[in-house]
Amino acid sequence: MTRSDISIGNIRVVQPDVARFADRTPLRSDTALSTLAGVPVSLKLESLQPTGSFKIRGAAAKIGGIPPERRSHGVITASTGNHGRAVAHVARSNGITATVCLSENVPAGKIALLEAMGCTLDIGGPSQDVAFSRAIAASGEPGGPTLVHSILDPVVVCGQGTCGVEIAEQAPESALVIVPVSGGGLIAGISVAIKALLPDARIVGVSMDRGAVMHASLKAGHPVQLPEVETLADSLQGGLGPDNDTSFPIVQELVDEIVLVTEEEIALGMRHALREHRLVLEGAGAVGIAALLAGRIAQPGGPVVVVCSGANAEFGTIAELAALESLE
Repeated sequence: MTRSDISIGNIRVVQPDVARFADRTPLRSDTALSTLAGVPVSLKLESLQPTGSFKIRGAAAKIGGIPPERRSHGVITASTGNHGRAVAHVARSNGITATVCLSENVPAGKIALLEAMGCTLDIGGPSQDVAFSRAIAASGEPGGPTLVHSILDPVVVCGQGTCGVEIAEQAPESALVIVPVSGGGLIAGISVAIKALLPDARIVGVSMDRGAVMHASLKAGHPVQLPEVETLADSLQGGLGPDNDTSFPIVQELVDEIVLVTEEEIALGMRHALREHRLVLEGAGAVGIAALLAGRIAQPGGPVVVVCSGANAEFGTIAELAALESLE
């Protein structure tokens, strides 16, 4: 597949492989956000997926399509945790070995989750760009493993796009879909699906204001690199790759706006999910809620769907947020 193959047709092609491992996640109405926004707001709970994030969709699409003669070579990827966990889960379920390359910045809790999946970990380097370079090099060796790239593989992006198909089916009246943004695999796939099925709907991406690489790349007109810094939304760290011809051009073409939220606003978004829904969200999964609470998105124009992309927060972080709630 190439960039031109990321289409609603091919998103539907991978749906059976995705459905083997990923759930059709629910929409949950959010009364407080609806009152604040003046329009109905629903949360798309990708945080309830079997591995705790949307990443299982892309992993299932890619690994499900590996030819039988290639399966014994295994798979390899690079990840801040969620993508790696999804790849490891799907690979193990298919009897395929998996290697996950990580930077030194990945939280200990996410490393432990990966170790529990039984995959091989390759940890080193200051950034996910460096980790991806190791994965790409290994996949290029004779007899090397199949690379499962989270943002540059069109099959993976099509897998993420199945989330957009579900949104269109569950909330056909949607005027605005809010999506977390890192390297753009999720928002690219969702945008292709939504713009095909709900052409009048707007797509708004949200990232943290620390190292928002897609936002900076769009301003520059080409993919750029930024240093990774500590953030509650650590799953949104990582670069686009200098030759990104998949997610970046789709975001350029189809995403209407990208807004940024602060660390304090992300924490408020996570606390909102805990308080209003007894729902655990990692920082990356709460940035859409944070953007609405902070008034970053003006005039939604109609019903809103907020994609809550993941639940794999550090336990200590959740405990701190819960303690703050109990003091108020």
